[in-house]
Amino acid sequence: MTAKRGRPRSFDREAALVQATMLFWRHGFEGTSITDLTAAMGVSPPSLYAAFGDKRALFAEVVERYGETFGAFMGTALAEEKDTRAAFARMLREAAVHYTDPAHPAGCLIISAATNCTRQTADIEGGLRERRAANVRVFEDRLTEARSLGQLPEDADPRALAVYFGAVVQGLSQQARDGATESELTRAAELAMAAWPEA
Repeated sequence: MTAKRGRPRSFDREAALVQATMLFWRHGFEGTSITDLTAAMGVSPPSLYAAFGDKRALFAEVVERYGETFGAFMGTALAEEKDTRAAFARMLREAAVHYTDPAHPAGCLIISAATNCTRQTADIEGGLRERRAANVRVFEDRLTEARSLGQLPEDADPRALAVYFGAVVQGLSQQARDGATESELTRAAELAMAAWPEA
């Protein structure tokens, strides 16, 4: 009987991508090795490279998918709530829930996955930084629109508010990684909303 040559791609690609997401989320890009990835994903290195490309390409796919799944709650809140204050309050409230969900690593992958980057991986750090900056720009656009609709006073500063809410979101993520509970983060989110300018 002739032995089969090579290993067929019999793994579930989507399930493997979720496992890669969990590793990058928990340990960051630098802290996750190819050996870690192949062990968690249940694939050989050649299969990983054939299915996803190199580690950078896999991480890029993970980040993209994260934004469409685990991280989608922010965009959903802003899109579904017509009242801007309600949208930001919902976003922070849901951040408290998502960032402490025991079903996955604490916090936000986009905020935490680029820690301890080296010169060789400065592009990874820069890419995530740009995504965070893009979120702040989305906040600013929504807040500028809110001011024009009378949902914010005319003297409100959309840019300052956007940076503030970006800082709150990042702070909630870090607090979750440090062990803060959902109830603690929910209370912090409520306090953060006290800074909302009254129209």
